[in-house]
Amino acid sequence: MAINNYTTVVEFHLQRLSEDPGLQALFFVFFLLLYIMALAGNTLIIIAFSLNRTLHTPMYFFLANLALLDIVCTSTVVPKMLEGLVVKSSYISYIGCMTQVFFLIGVLGIELLLLTSMAYDRYVAICRPLHYNTLMSWPICVLLAGSVWVIGIANTFVQTGLMIRLNFCGPNQIRHILCEIPTLLLLSCSSTTLNNIMLVIADAYFGVVNFLLTMISYSFIISSILRIRSAEGKKRAFSTCSAHLVVVTLYYSTSIYTYFQTGSGSSLENRKVVTLLYTVVSPTLNPIIYSLRNKDVKVALKKLFPCFH
Repeated sequence: MAINNYTTVVEFHLQRLSEDPGLQALFFVFFLLLYIMALAGNTLIIIAFSLNRTLHTPMYFFLANLALLDIVCTSTVVPKMLEGLVVKSSYISYIGCMTQVFFLIGVLGIELLLLTSMAYDRYVAICRPLHYNTLMSWPICVLLAGSVWVIGIANTFVQTGLMIRLNFCGPNQIRHILCEIPTLLLLSCSSTTLNNIMLVIADAYFGVVNFLLTMISYSFIISSILRIRSAEGKKRAFSTCSAHLVVVTLYYSTSIYTYFQTGSGSSLENRKVVTLLYTVVSPTLNPIIYSLRNKDVKVALKKLFPCFH
């Protein structure tokens, strides 16, 4: 293949969470359990949405998309990380590394766009309830979700394509537990100017712009809730968006920390922890947050699975 003609590095060495055998066993069990919980919880969300007609609304449609993204995200990161905790040295092939980059960029970009779409859905539901069925009709929801996926996938093709054109002919030690563009750019012996420019543009659009749009939506939402006179009305209105607000806060706080920290040794160690928060812990918590704080989801799960209480 052409890829092999342009690089002398055929595999990369990933860092492990710990070199202590005792901690390795503990981490293995812990993250294996998280992975199983993430797969089970998000799969249940998708099944509940697919089989229960009462959940066929825009909010749960976007939630099912989020659950699918979380499954892909954890499956991209956790299996290789668990392998690194079992074997003596954690290596990933060049193709495997680029594949991991491809899926991570796609999932993270699409998820940021999806969270913005979900914030807009809650804005319309609370601030413009009389126009909700018109502004969030099924054709509009499908178009919105489709645009989110197309934009995210297009970005991941661009970013991954720019990575593949680089030469890696020097050290292959990645100072991270996974393949990520910023850490890989440090290892390239080619010019990375274009990569850095496109990465900044992508971060500005997917991170900054979507964060601002989400915050604007919630500023209108909170303002509308505060104008509600009855305490019961305020509680009901806030309950419809509280789960999404918790997910947004967790996701953006970890993402912002990851991309705006310094390059010191301690921050590199912290980067591992924060990366695990938004690639493993957050996908595990999302279905729990939504199911525990949402009566409709709990009722749907009880109907489909009578063993749930």
